[in-house]
Amino acid sequence: MIDEIDEKILALLEENARMTYVEIGNLVGLSEGAVRNRIQSLVSDNVIKRFTIEKSISHGVRALTMIAVEPGVPTFEVSKKVNENEGVERIYEVTGEYDIVMVSHGSNIENINKVIEDIRKINGVEKTNTIIVLRTV
Repeated sequence: MIDEIDEKILALLEENARMTYVEIGNLVGLSEGAVRNRIQSLVSDNVIKRFTIEKSISHGVRALTMIAVEPGVPTFEVSKKVNENEGVERIYEVTGEYDIVMVSHGSNIENINKVIEDIRKINGVEKTNTIIVLRTV
């Protein structure tokens, strides 16, 4: 069970995953060892799935593509196939008109277009809608 301190630790790691246990401990009022134990517990409980980086897109393009899955086709199966494509950063299964949101990146618009064209060829993809990211704030 996640408590308020775990939530603070998660928020700090989301902002800067390179923070040391000591730095986090100073901000949440715990010792370095207690922070380490909590983070290890969050990892083993699968609350933290992975530690990653976010690349700057100053020399590239990032896009969000909403994907509608045909009725009767398992969304998870389509998500797995989408995630196999080069350029796909992240997959979210969502509610609403679209079933999947894909975050992709490429060095230029042509790379993004190729990712989208490859996604449209996947069995079960009904339609897509893509928006290009102009700026990350």
